[in-house]
Amino acid sequence: MAENDIDWEKEHRAALNRLKRARGQLNAVIENFENGGDCTDVIHQLSAVTSALNRAGYSIMASAMKNCMIADEPKHTPEELQKAFISLA
Repeated sequence: MAENDIDWEKEHRAALNRLKRARGQLNAVIENFENGGDCTDVIHQLSAVTSALNRAGYSIMASAMKNCMIADEPKHTPEELQKAFISLA
C-alpha cells in the first residue's frame, strides 16, 4: 500500500467521523426543536451543526483536491474541483 493511500484513508476516516458527529448534533437539534426547546438553545445547536458540516466539507474538498491532482488519471479537472470548493462558501 502506497503512502498516499494511507493518507487518503486517514483523511477519509477523519472526515467521516466529522460527518457522523454532525449527524448526532443535527439529531439533537431536531429532538430539541420537536420538544419545544428554548429557541436560543436550538439556534446555538444549529450553529454547531453548520460549523461541523463546513469543517467536514472543507476537509473533504482539501483531501479531494490533493488526491485528485496527484492521481495518474484524474477524474476531475482543477476547474471542476475549484467550482465544488467554492460551492461550500
